[in-house]
Amino acid sequence: MADLLTIESLFTLFMLVLLQAVLGFDNLLYIAIESNKVGDPNEAKKVRKWGIGIAVVFRILLLFIIVSVFSYLAEPIFAVPFENILEGEFTVQALVTLLGGGFIIYTAVKEIHHLLAVDHIEHSEGSGRRTMMGAIALIVAMNLVFSVDSILSAMAIASVDAANIVNAAGETLGVFQGSVVECKAALIADPMAGAVGCEPTRSYQVPLMVIAIVLSGLAMILLADRVTEFLKKNRMYEVLGLFILFLVGVLLVTEGAHLAHLKIFGFAIDAMSKSSFYLVVGVLIITDVLSNRYQKRLWAQREAEIVGTNPAKDGLAAVDAFKAKGKGGSH
Repeated sequence: MADLLTIESLFTLFMLVLLQAVLGFDNLLYIAIESNKVGDPNEAKKVRKWGIGIAVVFRILLLFIIVSVFSYLAEPIFAVPFENILEGEFTVQALVTLLGGGFIIYTAVKEIHHLLAVDHIEHSEGSGRRTMMGAIALIVAMNLVFSVDSILSAMAIASVDAANIVNAAGETLGVFQGSVVECKAALIADPMAGAVGCEPTRSYQVPLMVIAIVLSGLAMILLADRVTEFLKKNRMYEVLGLFILFLVGVLLVTEGAHLAHLKIFGFAIDAMSKSSFYLVVGVLIITDVLSNRYQKRLWAQREAEIVGTNPAKDGLAAVDAFKAKGKGGSH
């Protein structure tokens, strides 16, 4: 417990929580959209709380599993050998990332198509109703897909250089928290029975990662209702959310293809960088906000021109009224 209260550990925890917050945005967006498919608002709230709560438990279990079998995740389980057509070596991590990204793209495209096809947008809550259990199951499943990437990123932050103390047969006798040089010096000062040397390895601050996962889960539970209500009251931003979700799918698919060293017609697929993703998302949000502001201004002007007796004068008055309303903080 004392190790968790050091300045270094607290800084690592802060970075882990920040990482979970950044990577959890797309997850929160998916939860808000998926829970809207449950007709009753009270049931939708339960879906969000139960879905996130169960997902946090599974994410912690997944953390322990990934830490235990980390070396095996990078091992190819099968290969596609069609040279100059389709090549790749697929690992568990690559498959999970690819399939999860593909499902998110499918979901986003289906929802966008539904918004374009539906007759009464204001009374539409998605492309099909879901039961509470169905929605919770999907939220938990997709949370696990998002978890793989966030856990691996967290492991990179919470990693600690260590050394395995080995005997003459190369068997591990213990783990030393420190570099190989420090390990050898410790063995000279205090020899261990059967130990002949040290081999470099890494250990992970699992308790810190568990705390970060729990804190991020609590934050998502607190914010999920607000994000959902915002999308309901501002339906014009729902399409923006779906396009961001589509980009998340593209990000995961390219990342999975990169992990699998996938080549199509001899061209390697590179992973979309996180910085590029957030830049595109930022541009989309700014463009959409400005577009909606301009559209509202046009609607106000045209409505005044249709109703009023002096179209030009009433249109200008409507624009002035709209600008004054915006300065007052009400939109």
